[in-house]
Amino acid sequence: MQIIVTENYEEMSQKAAEIVAEQIINKHDTILGLATGSTPVGTYQKLADMNKEGKLDFSKVKTFNLDEYYPIKNDDEQSYITFMKENFFSKINIDLANTNIPNGEATDAEKECKEYDERIKAAGGIDLQILGIGQNGHIAFNEPSDELDCYTHVTGLTENTIEANSRFFDSIDQVPTKALTMGMSTILSAKKILMLISGAAKAEVMAKLLDDKITTSVPATLLKTHPDVIVICDKEAYEG
Repeated sequence: MQIIVTENYEEMSQKAAEIVAEQIINKHDTILGLATGSTPVGTYQKLADMNKEGKLDFSKVKTFNLDEYYPIKNDDEQSYITFMKENFFSKINIDLANTNIPNGEATDAEKECKEYDERIKAAGGIDLQILGIGQNGHIAFNEPSDELDCYTHVTGLTENTIEANSRFFDSIDQVPTKALTMGMSTILSAKKILMLISGAAKAEVMAKLLDDKITTSVPATLLKTHPDVIVICDKEAYEG
């Protein structure tokens, strides 16, 4: 696990964008794994700027997002489809047919999850997976537990995660209590993983990434088993 410590969020976003850009330049038809949440937004903006300047071409890139609330309408302003369109896809020259997000409108959630993993495999697997991390150590919606699911699945959200996500809704009662999410095996199958960590609130979980323990009570610690992980964090997250 390679750790890169930056001065601030801006520098973290720039460094992350440079790593993603290098991947796309070296492999034009890269399969990107994408995350939502506030942390990667700066990175997406930097990538969009590179695209606008003609330095980066997304026309052959395919993407797979980690997760989606369930159930939720695709056009809901809080859906991750809406989030990705507003914060990234509408700003780059990507073919929307090449973007994949778990379907929050699926009538058969388990079938949707199985087919999502099959689509990832059919695409050749994820070349570079971008991750954020929750304060409780969750990645995607893999919450702390005695046992973790391997593959894409339906999961209930913890009170901690519901409370953290409530800032995006008018009230906490509007936050969905379930989600469709890639499982740990799906995530760890990515060839390269890029984790972004920002802010003092993430310092405690950052420390757990730096120690020599692996535990399902902090799902992100399973990344220590992966051969190619880059963690980019700002000083606030690293120093607390």
